[in-house]
Amino acid sequence: MNSPLTSVGLPIALGIIMLGLGLGLTVADFRRVVSYPRPALIALACQTLLLPALCFGLVVALGLRPELAVGMMLLAASPGGTTANLYSHLFGGHVALNVTLTAVNSVLAVVTLPVVVNLSAAHFLGDAGSIGLQFDKVLQVFAIVLVPVAAGMALRARFPQLADRLARPVKILSVVVLVAVIMGTVFKERENVADYLVAVGIAVLIFNVASLAIGYGAPRLAGVGRRESIAAGMEIGIHNSTLAITIALSPTLLNSTEMAIPAAVYGIVMFFTAAAFGLLVTRRWKRAEAHV
Repeated sequence: MNSPLTSVGLPIALGIIMLGLGLGLTVADFRRVVSYPRPALIALACQTLLLPALCFGLVVALGLRPELAVGMMLLAASPGGTTANLYSHLFGGHVALNVTLTAVNSVLAVVTLPVVVNLSAAHFLGDAGSIGLQFDKVLQVFAIVLVPVAAGMALRARFPQLADRLARPVKILSVVVLVAVIMGTVFKERENVADYLVAVGIAVLIFNVASLAIGYGAPRLAGVGRRESIAAGMEIGIHNSTLAITIALSPTLLNSTEMAIPAAVYGIVMFFTAAAFGLLVTRRWKRAEAHV
């Protein structure tokens, strides 16, 4: 596991991705929570409290192996990302709310993610001291998540035109580096990949569909508008699998290929489930408007 791909490539890939996220954010995105207090609070409560609880019940019910169970919990604790913003835009969601939720979630995750991972490691592995995220590792999570975001935001604030020009190249570069790292890791574990997919595929699919449904359904039940609910659904249903993979594979963090498998599988599945969810919600929306 301790190879240049994981020790250097993954942190670089995630740093580039988070830098790209920061290039699209401003301080106003954090202040905007005040403009959408109800949908924002509901979405954040679902993300930080409900989804980890749901995921815990799911992995216990399915009897996943301990490492895969911790990997699922790591995924559940990971925030949304830029893909959620894109899907929200494609299917009529409130993109400004998405950007706000992504910004706030990324900050909260620095605190909530280590807590969830450590509790999960203690429960499923029985040795949180050797596998969890202690304070020094939490600082590393802080560095790979917030420092690049802050750098991107600072660059946008000072040089907005340059930030706009860099956004696309940065996104392309991050994808190239990430794909190379994942392909190298998969090749190294090629003999076990099929077993991993069988072991975790159903859990990932159920969790993904449930996340999308909760993210959309909870705000709707609370009387939140349809566009804001679509935004919340995409934000909660599309987790930052890259962050989870990086934390799982990094030799200085969790250093576990098996813990990275749920996020890797999720990173593929979510594109199809999110598209199906968006089409379903959009069609129901148009059908309801046609009957008005």
